[in-house]
Amino acid sequence: MLTRRLVEGDEAAYRMFYHAYVDRLTRYLLVVTAGDEHATRDTLQGTLTRVVQHIRVFEDEATFWSWLTVLARSARADDRRKRRRYLAFLDRFTQHAATETFAQPTEPHEDRLDQSLTRHVAQLPANERELIEWKYIHYRSVREIAARLATTEKTVESRLGRIRVKLKEAVLAELKHERAS
Repeated sequence: MLTRRLVEGDEAAYRMFYHAYVDRLTRYLLVVTAGDEHATRDTLQGTLTRVVQHIRVFEDEATFWSWLTVLARSARADDRRKRRRYLAFLDRFTQHAATETFAQPTEPHEDRLDQSLTRHVAQLPANERELIEWKYIHYRSVREIAARLATTEKTVESRLGRIRVKLKEAVLAELKHERAS
């Protein structure tokens, strides 16, 4: 009955679903994430988003719960992939920052990429450049940055995400333009 109402878009049913399942899903995800509360919160958010996107009618609660756990594990896998990409970006960014100006990169394309990234970071507005430096040069946590800016961690993560996207697009556009020339 609940899933039928969810499929119909009944807002009260979504509230009922949330109150009935969020604690159970949280406990399940705490086990899946080995007690990592931050990962649990992120994965829970992804799971709930998937429920809204992919809800269908289930005949019994056991099948519905099994489906929810599949969504949760899938959201966790996506979060892990996203984190690996993020850490790879951080690794490239910090390697660039640690490289001295006289050091020669191993590949010519790395030199162009490094130069482009450096140029675009320098062109950022001061507040965005400072945020990038705090996070990736000075290794400040999102919590520290949020406290320093008197804002929320979510706001800092959002701003960092937008800046990373802006940098990526600018660097890719420049490299694409170079290739076309």
